[in-house]
Amino acid sequence: MTINTLIQANKISKYKLSSISNIPYTTISDICSGKTKIEKSSAETVYKLAKALNVSMEDLVKDRIVKRTSFELYKSSICHEVKEKGDIRFLIDVIESGNIYKYWEMNWHPEALYLLAMVDYLSRINEIPLCSEFNELRGYKLEETIYPSSIIAISLASNNDEFRKKSYEQAIPEFRRFNIVENEVRNVC
Repeated sequence: MTINTLIQANKISKYKLSSISNIPYTTISDICSGKTKIEKSSAETVYKLAKALNVSMEDLVKDRIVKRTSFELYKSSICHEVKEKGDIRFLIDVIESGNIYKYWEMNWHPEALYLLAMVDYLSRINEIPLCSEFNELRGYKLEETIYPSSIIAISLASNNDEFRKKSYEQAIPEFRRFNIVENEVRNVC
């Protein structure tokens, strides 16, 4: 759980949390905005926040201590998950998990947008209306295009950017919208 989520769930303001926990408002504001990482805060700060928010210290930081894998490995694991669960179960699990916003709040924007693209793609091919919960994120786009490593390797080996351009044009639209080149999500081993 993020501190912002817990503040909302407890129906208190940052000022009230500051008062209850005896932590300066600026510290709480910096943690909420991401300027200060809660997992880098002192144990005393985490303890006071956890106590004030009625959660364990572990609950307060566990989402932030997740180790990030390579983007290629992440994409592969998502495609395997779709294959194992099937489209509908995957969609339900992703939407219920809150992982799209969790990754977004962790500043893992490529992962968040890849997962959202997968949700939108699977919704389209299964003729399911888009989940409006993510409309705000659908307006974002990564600054730099992310290509699969195989496309990058071919472009570098051939010293020709045409393969990259063609791959971008043929990318699945839901992924391309976020500046992610993905042409195949079903053919995983």
